[in-house]
Amino acid sequence: MRLRLTIGHKILLAIGLVSAVILTGISSFYLEHERKNILRQNQRARTEQVQGVVNGLKAIMIPGFASIAQSYAEQLRKVPGMVDFRIMRLDGRQAFLDNETIEDVNWRRGKDIFPLQEERGKRHQILSKNNPNLVRALAEKRQVFYEERGEENELLQTILIPIVNERECHLCHDPDQPLRGVVKMTTSLAQVDEAIADAQRRAGMILLTSLTLLLMVVFVLIRRSVIKPIQEVERAMSRVAAGDLSFQVPVVSHDELGDMAKNFNIMVDQLLRTYTGFQAERNKLSTIILSAREGIIVTDQHEHIVLVNPAAERFLGKTSEQIVQGGFLHFMDDPDYVQQLVVSGGAGMPETVVYNQLVLSIHAARICSPGGDVIGSAALIRDVTEEKKLEEKLRHLSYTDKLTGLFNRRRMEELMAVEFDRAQRYGLSLSYLLLDVDHFKRFNDQHGHDMGDRVLQMVGRCMLNFFRKSDFPCRYGGEEFCVILTNIPNTANDRGFCQVAERLRKTIEEMVIDGLQVTVSIGVSIMTNREFPDVSSMIKAADNALYRAKKLGRNRVVLANTLDTQSEEENKTG
Repeated sequence: MRLRLTIGHKILLAIGLVSAVILTGISSFYLEHERKNILRQNQRARTEQVQGVVNGLKAIMIPGFASIAQSYAEQLRKVPGMVDFRIMRLDGRQAFLDNETIEDVNWRRGKDIFPLQEERGKRHQILSKNNPNLVRALAEKRQVFYEERGEENELLQTILIPIVNERECHLCHDPDQPLRGVVKMTTSLAQVDEAIADAQRRAGMILLTSLTLLLMVVFVLIRRSVIKPIQEVERAMSRVAAGDLSFQVPVVSHDELGDMAKNFNIMVDQLLRTYTGFQAERNKLSTIILSAREGIIVTDQHEHIVLVNPAAERFLGKTSEQIVQGGFLHFMDDPDYVQQLVVSGGAGMPETVVYNQLVLSIHAARICSPGGDVIGSAALIRDVTEEKKLEEKLRHLSYTDKLTGLFNRRRMEELMAVEFDRAQRYGLSLSYLLLDVDHFKRFNDQHGHDMGDRVLQMVGRCMLNFFRKSDFPCRYGGEEFCVILTNIPNTANDRGFCQVAERLRKTIEEMVIDGLQVTVSIGVSIMTNREFPDVSSMIKAADNALYRAKKLGRNRVVLANTLDTQSEEENKTG
């Protein structure tokens, strides 16, 4: 489990660390000062002690009692705290162990003033003559302190004090030699270490006590002035995060934390107003979406469906749970189609599809942020079944003659262009029949226009029932009709098309309309091997053939020939 540090803990920890570092530095400085002070006092005491010893040696040597100097030195070693005491010559050898000095003195005095003694040791080297501390003491002619470790790792302090060759000594010693010897005294620093350790313990107690008191005071101040206000803001933020935007932080101070509480209250108040506005807009949008006549399906950035309105359920014949469970790409049970629709944005795709016995117009696309990141997908579904029915009805009305129910002339021209182009391209057979009701003006003049319309209606009905679905009967205008015939068997010698035209003529001739007989004249133009260069020439040929049929006595079928492609005036003059 991860330990969670509050801001109060962090502040207290930071102040504690800084305070500890500062107090430790002060304590270290104090301890170093105390250590140096203790060492200085120890050095001062040892210096006075050694100086007293030197003065004692002078008192022994000047009256001529040099023989007891060694005994004097050995007695000094027994002083408490004294580890070693030596009187050395200038080259670091221990003095008073041989007769070298006595012989030199007797020679300088010219008589045996001092008797020789039994030698107790020769060349007993205490310090090397090159010892840096010895060299320094002899060069500077003053005491030198240095520290070292004893055999039991005990810290020792040694003082070297040169013995000056004073005037009183010149009687026995060479006056040109400024120093007579060196006193080496080594003492234990155990007491000094104990004093330093005691100072460290005192400093540690003072440090710990000071740090504890400081942290207690800081904790109380921080808790009252920092932690408590921050906890209030944190509590308020938790309430806001939980959805309670009415909570206000109490302002208990006039410092930065008080300003933070004021700004937080202002922010929450603005957030509340914004949220209220968003909620109202959301309610409006939800009302619009749920009541929309178009089906709407929306996903999030992970393609999970988050919105399905009732219209989408109705159009797809599925519940919202089924749509959500199936996924966005499967809402129409054709994931490839939906995927292509989303990717292409509908470009090159069918405008409508038939699904669930409805004609649906579907648009689907990705929803992207201003930065271009995909944040979801959406599909808009419209039921255009009635629209398509209405379009088909309007299309039928725009292509149909109101009186006869046949295709009108505009539709005939469109169909003739298509069929002529197809016949020309693939070498297919094509025929164009142009027929005219014989003596139609007589029907209008003798029986009225209503009877004329009745005749036209009956002819149109006969043509609708007579021809195949692949043929196109049309009302050309007035009492004229036309038929576009495609792919009739036995068309190699034009017989098939002419037989169809003849059967049509006979069928109309056999009709009796309100006791009246109706006949028609028919002109036929046929293309079996790209004989006509364009549609107008083929229509003109049928029209000229119709003219000849009327001229020949009406109620007959006339096949167009090469002369029928010329104008009527040309035929008359020919």
